[in-house]
Amino acid sequence: MIRHASILAVLLSLFVLGGYVFALQTQDRIITGKVTAADDGAPLPGVTVSVKGAQVGATTNQDGQYKLVVPANHNMLVFSFIGFKTQEVKIGTHTEVNVKLQLDNRLLEEVVVTGYESRKGKVTRHGTISEMQVMAPAPVKHTTPVLQQNSEMVVTSRFNTEEYDAVHESIFLEATRNPLSTFSIDVDNASYSNVRRFLNMGQKPPKDAVRVEELINYFTYDYPQPQGQEPFSVTTELSACPWNPQNQLLHIGLQGRSIPAENLPASNLVLLADVSGSMDEPAKLPLVKAGFKLLVEQLRPQDKVAIVVYAGAAGQVLAPTPGNQKAKILEAIENLHAGGSTAGGEGITLAYAIAQQHFIKGGNNRIILATDGDFNIGASSNADMERLIEQKRKSGVYLTVLGFGMGNYKDSKMEILANKGNGNYAYVDNLLEAKKVFVSEFGGTLFTIAKDVKLQLEFNPANVHAYRLIGYENRALKNEDFNNDAKDAGDLGAGHTVTALYEIVPAGAGTATTTPAPVDALKYQQAPATTAAANTGELLTLKLRYKHPDGDKSSLLQHTVQQQVIAGPNTSDNFRFSAAVASFGMLLRDSEFKGNATFASTLQLAEGARGKDKEGYRVEFINLVKSMSLLSSGK
Repeated sequence: MIRHASILAVLLSLFVLGGYVFALQTQDRIITGKVTAADDGAPLPGVTVSVKGAQVGATTNQDGQYKLVVPANHNMLVFSFIGFKTQEVKIGTHTEVNVKLQLDNRLLEEVVVTGYESRKGKVTRHGTISEMQVMAPAPVKHTTPVLQQNSEMVVTSRFNTEEYDAVHESIFLEATRNPLSTFSIDVDNASYSNVRRFLNMGQKPPKDAVRVEELINYFTYDYPQPQGQEPFSVTTELSACPWNPQNQLLHIGLQGRSIPAENLPASNLVLLADVSGSMDEPAKLPLVKAGFKLLVEQLRPQDKVAIVVYAGAAGQVLAPTPGNQKAKILEAIENLHAGGSTAGGEGITLAYAIAQQHFIKGGNNRIILATDGDFNIGASSNADMERLIEQKRKSGVYLTVLGFGMGNYKDSKMEILANKGNGNYAYVDNLLEAKKVFVSEFGGTLFTIAKDVKLQLEFNPANVHAYRLIGYENRALKNEDFNNDAKDAGDLGAGHTVTALYEIVPAGAGTATTTPAPVDALKYQQAPATTAAANTGELLTLKLRYKHPDGDKSSLLQHTVQQQVIAGPNTSDNFRFSAAVASFGMLLRDSEFKGNATFASTLQLAEGARGKDKEGYRVEFINLVKSMSLLSSGK
């Protein structure tokens, strides 16, 4: 009897344990851990930790630590790092998974640190690759190299020197006193992938790293293709504001004309690679090379590519080469190695010179700069770089800026370069993001169909008490800039979408939204009388100016928005998903305008607006919101 009772107890405990394991595997779990090198126990920063079978991942921080949310019914983590053998680990019932990665000698050439030795007479301004190859590769393990003046290599700890410009959020403005709102479009999306990098590492991003309009515009939206001769269509939608139901949310969408790849004009591309010592990390130069290789596969015979590099000096490593000579281009990319200081200004100057020398009239003339933005020789300050790019953009050559890495990343400088260079800016944190930039969005990234695109909204004070543009703080323009064709603005690529949101306080509505303190009554002037147009159902008039890629005179489009409010459940996926992204951005910034938004309400809004999501970007966003919801206990 006792024996049967013991057996029954064992079976019962196994049943309970099995039920416990099953319960663990059927709900989302937070898993933490540390990744180290098996040979010496050193922490490994930059290791990719992904959930097998799910689009969820994280990256280890400087101490080799990671944190991620594992979706229900997934039980396997994959650890991968250049120079080490990929390892798969079952989670089981663990909440902490520590891993020791083994070196892979076959891949060690991908993770070498290059010592920089100055040889008199060898390194010259704009030297060729043979003149610049004075850098002898010296393999090291996992530490960060710093070069002293005597050219000897020492190892030191790296401080976090990432730089972000302050973002001062737009406030609510009264329509009677400020009827016009003017801004430049923004097709950059670097902020989203950079924010994703922080969240995947279990860290909340710096407040100023979160630019809400770039989070919104990371995603494409299902807008109609333009009709007629115009290069883009305009779509608007109005409904109650999800985080402040007493107010309204206006959704504005632009859709650039899609052009089949075979019909795109010939490209004259200059790949400009930062090969300085700060780029000698797995998430930097190796990822740059992988991204460039993806781009090369998209090239056609009529396209041509040159490669310029810069470290202590700048040099051309590949003369303009037709796109059908892929082996030659790929070999030049493969031979790129890092070492030395960073003469970014010199590299940019040389790249523009080469692009101008081989300029294709009516073609796509563009420099693609890949860097961490850590310039430290020659023209390097933000003001220096701004003046340099403003001068060079007059050549008709566009500039795409791609950011890489962490720890010393200079976001503020990268954004200035792209904004002033008639180009776009993306942050590449993994190979999938490189694929998004160079393959999935090839046309929109590299081919401009309209430049200097500006919007100006005139709000009808009879129907609008106050309004606030969400994001676009660094894209705001003076009202008089709208008709000034000399004023630079954003550019739109083939097939690209641009989305903007306004929160609106309806006239006469009871709302807790605050507006700036009123000014004293004017002594010498009277407020203008209400016009006949104000007595219509018009909410606002939207005006849009743009130039053709090779034009200097702008064209004007005009669109009237009626006061037709759509019930929340009847709004489009475009409306609800963009609203979810906006609320997520405001929560990350702890914005004073976030209203009653929570991570839980944001998640609910996003999950109901996934739409087609062919590439899985919206699912990835939903997983990020889930992570923050769990880590913040739903607050």
